[in-house]
Amino acid sequence: MERGTFSTRLGFILVSAGCAIGLGNVWRFPFITGKYGGASFVLIYLFFLAILGLPIMVAEFAVGRASKRSASLSFDILEPKGTKWHLYKYGCILGNAMLMMFYTTITGWMFYYLYKMATGGFAGLAAKDIGGVLGGLVTDPVTMTGYMILTVVLGFGVCYLGVEAGVERITKFMMTCLLFLMIALAVHSVTLPGGKSGLAYFLQPDFSRLAKYGANEVIFAAMGQAFFTLSLGIGALAIFGSYIGKEKRLTGEAIYVILLDTFVAIMSGLIIFPACSAFNVDPGAGPNLLFITLPNVFNHMAGGQFWGTLFFLFMTFAAMSTVIAVFENLVACICDLTGWERKSVIKLGTVAIIVLSLPCIFGFNIWSSFQPLGKGTGVLDLEDFIVSNNLLPLGSLIYLAFCTSRYGWGWDNFIKEADTGKGVAFPKWLRFYLTYLLPLIVLYIFVQGYIAIFGH
Repeated sequence: MERGTFSTRLGFILVSAGCAIGLGNVWRFPFITGKYGGASFVLIYLFFLAILGLPIMVAEFAVGRASKRSASLSFDILEPKGTKWHLYKYGCILGNAMLMMFYTTITGWMFYYLYKMATGGFAGLAAKDIGGVLGGLVTDPVTMTGYMILTVVLGFGVCYLGVEAGVERITKFMMTCLLFLMIALAVHSVTLPGGKSGLAYFLQPDFSRLAKYGANEVIFAAMGQAFFTLSLGIGALAIFGSYIGKEKRLTGEAIYVILLDTFVAIMSGLIIFPACSAFNVDPGAGPNLLFITLPNVFNHMAGGQFWGTLFFLFMTFAAMSTVIAVFENLVACICDLTGWERKSVIKLGTVAIIVLSLPCIFGFNIWSSFQPLGKGTGVLDLEDFIVSNNLLPLGSLIYLAFCTSRYGWGWDNFIKEADTGKGVAFPKWLRFYLTYLLPLIVLYIFVQGYIAIFGH
């Protein structure tokens, strides 16, 4: 089977960043930052992005590039004879599929809000009626299914065009638009009358705010956010490693991806926090920040329909960049595993993901009595828990162990691959940290995730 490649290095960096940039940056990051005290939380988050995210990302890229295969065959190719690392391919495929079982629904919400905002659907609504829009949407399985199908068909449609003509070209266009949209929205937000206090909250560290939740909880939240924003551990980034050449060392490429990812998260904050303070809205409003609080803000703003439409267009691009990247990974995994033709896999995959996405939608309405993780939870919470609290941290442990253990691919092979080409070398003195300390930090995140949900 002919393997796709990226035509440019910029394409690789933007598509990898597109995979990392998604609802984690533009939906989760602002409300978690709002909850845990603004700038002081951001500093802790950036610290963990560097010490947690970067080495695991380099490990994934290295495994992908050395094997020239997706996660479904990369371990088979690189593992020592007689070992069982290759069994994790099923964890990777499961992780990507489960992520899409709920991500497609929330991306569908973005399309719905984009449509509502562009057609003036929020104009003249009172605050409580805007809250009712999301309530109305989640109790309507037919509309949600329609928008979810639109998301899946568009995502796989881009993959159908191929790696270079589809995934690379369209993601490059979307990411470029995304960056320009963000800058325009941020400049507009920062200049709103009354926006200064929101800006200060977001940019001036005040560590006394952390006392409210306790250092342990805040540090755990920052670690978790650093981890989930990059989609580490399920081979979602390894696939793009398999598409690039050996001209550049991988540490520098990973730094670029993380810088872009962080830039988008920070810009989201610059858009949201000044707008919240200008209109007296609580930035710690949780997941509702995006779907209830912000439409309210746009309603009261001069030219609000225009800015609101741009905002939800940017949100849709951010979510779709991840959908396309993960679909591409799933397609490559199934093709590598079965030897089937790419286009056949895409047709089957479209139907499969649509069917698999239905439980998440029904969890809000038809199956709302099913509350798997306690009162008030639904199918979405269960799926997110399996991916975010289990597959991402455990998968990252496997990638780390594979790259550092003599029973796996091993440190020497990993360093040789990571440092092939020009650019920033991987710091070899980090060997002890990667082999013994980082796995303990990841295990801590894993255990804390369980305590947070089941320990109350």
